[in-house]
Amino acid sequence: MIRTATPTDIPVIHALIRELAAYEKEPQEARATPEQLHEALFGEHPGAYAHLATDDTTGEPVGFALWFLNFSTWRGVHGIYLEDLYVRPTTRGAGHGKALLTELARICVARGYERLEWSVLNWNRPAIDFYEALGARPQDEWTVYRLTDEALRKLGQPRRPTTSRTGTDLSAA
Repeated sequence: MIRTATPTDIPVIHALIRELAAYEKEPQEARATPEQLHEALFGEHPGAYAHLATDDTTGEPVGFALWFLNFSTWRGVHGIYLEDLYVRPTTRGAGHGKALLTELARICVARGYERLEWSVLNWNRPAIDFYEALGARPQDEWTVYRLTDEALRKLGQPRRPTTSRTGTDLSAA
């Protein structure tokens, strides 16, 4: 079963994110705190959304999808960017991943969104095969870029005011 996450799900979402990071061989990068997740998903201005896949027998969470809205300037409408999709290895093959993606596709169709996009690690062949079997196609002509940590801070540091000979602030130009 797929259900929308609630604030009481924060601990399990946090645990699933950490499991995903370990699966992707980057556990040290999963630095989000439960408090940050709560603010992002359920704060005054939520910027992300989550759904949980639960075991049909026990009702225990076995996977999740965390997503946010993006926007296509070419299509002129929102879409969904799937940040994380994860199903615990012991429950894979039972349809939970497909059910999570189906729910997001339903949201797209119901709201008039024209894209559901995500990234997958090049080495994750089982995931690639799964996505392609659903009809998803890689965007091979695109390369993802990311600024983080020191590079982001360096680029984003406040500019020193630049003034002209007459004293006019030119840094806003």
